[in-house]
Amino acid sequence: MTIGSHKKRQRVCPTSTTTTTTASTTTAFFNDPTSADVILRLYIESSPFDSNNNNNENQYDDVQIYLHSHVLHRSKYFSALLSDRWQSQSQNNHKPFKLNLGVPPTPGSLQSHLTVLQLLYSSDLSSSIDSASTALDLLPIALELLFEDCVKSCVNFLESVPWSEEEEQRVLNLIPFLKEDETKELLARVLPLPSAQNDTCEEMLHGLVLSAIHTYPNMAFVKAFVAKLLRDFSSRESAKRVLERAFETSLKVVKESLEEYSSPDFRGDHNETEAIQRLNLHTAMTNGKHLLWLVERMIELRVADNAVKAWSEQASFTADLQRAFRDDAWRNIVPGLPAVVLRCTSKLANAVAAGTILATRQVRKKLVKEWLPVLIVCKDNVSPMSPSNKSLYLELEETFLRIISTLPMSDAQELLQQCLSFSTRNVVEDCPHLFTAFNTWFRRAARPPQTDLC
Repeated sequence: MTIGSHKKRQRVCPTSTTTTTTASTTTAFFNDPTSADVILRLYIESSPFDSNNNNNENQYDDVQIYLHSHVLHRSKYFSALLSDRWQSQSQNNHKPFKLNLGVPPTPGSLQSHLTVLQLLYSSDLSSSIDSASTALDLLPIALELLFEDCVKSCVNFLESVPWSEEEEQRVLNLIPFLKEDETKELLARVLPLPSAQNDTCEEMLHGLVLSAIHTYPNMAFVKAFVAKLLRDFSSRESAKRVLERAFETSLKVVKESLEEYSSPDFRGDHNETEAIQRLNLHTAMTNGKHLLWLVERMIELRVADNAVKAWSEQASFTADLQRAFRDDAWRNIVPGLPAVVLRCTSKLANAVAAGTILATRQVRKKLVKEWLPVLIVCKDNVSPMSPSNKSLYLELEETFLRIISTLPMSDAQELLQQCLSFSTRNVVEDCPHLFTAFNTWFRRAARPPQTDLC
């Protein structure tokens, strides 16, 4: 069935069983020519990019639909079109009122328009929306036609289901066309609160870091996952702040635990103090492991400069460590504590010696000055020395000597004299790093002054 003569081919949609009922109990069917009082012509709007090739005989540009005015009033767009003009025309004749509606020349647009028009006849809109993609196809048309019931159903569906990344972008594109109350839940999903916009990502990342080091029993997999998130995070400064915050917290706990353990108030052979001592050592050990993981992450991201500075300013902490390691109590409680502490030191010192962290002269000097005595105490008191510990001590010795070589000769002279404890019974085979360090210092000391270099 066609109305008028058009150059473009037309098709008529099949009559649907979707119905609505008037106040007089008359049933209306979508696209029913026998009872329709409105004929709507849908046509594809022209585009500057349209091809001039009209040889495709199966391409329909126009669609003719038979509709009912009392149903179309669900759409404020059609209600406005039909109001005055429909009243005047209906008084003069009983012919169907003719309307035209342009459809964008985009794939699926025509079918989506037909679906929305068909939904005007439905009392259960939600059952017709079965995916986020469907809701996003129908929503722009429902907005265009001011079909509020359909808009509400589409928005409700989108609020309740997951989206793909592409669908999320489509939601964001449509939000400016929605009412404020319709966008509240959608915006809450994709945008942080304005007052917290700058902090939301950091707080989330900080929570993940804390969960990785504190919460999960199988922490290795969780730590690996969070480590990858940190590597891929868009803002290195944010990652740095998050890691520094966690580092400061863990360091504080370790320091306080060692301080309590080393305090005279908690020393002695009384049974009532033994449990406290064990708790202090276990707390120090647990948080020491957290520190080591955080240090590794900061070095990996090249954001450990503040951590190195903080580690070099731990005179009271290193004093407590020396007192603790001179006792025997820790051996049967946390035998791995010295290795954990020295691994943190080794990681940071290696990064400094390698130039990964550019530390000032004062930081380099204080790093060696404060932690060299801890290394010496560990070598003297941790026995028998396991192969892993021996390797760790040797690595840290070599690193300290490399850092000392970067210092002014007066500073190097002071620190090198404390390194004599690196020597072993088999001096020739075990201490080449020590010979190299002293030979370097003596070679420099023997060099004649060259005033022209000043």
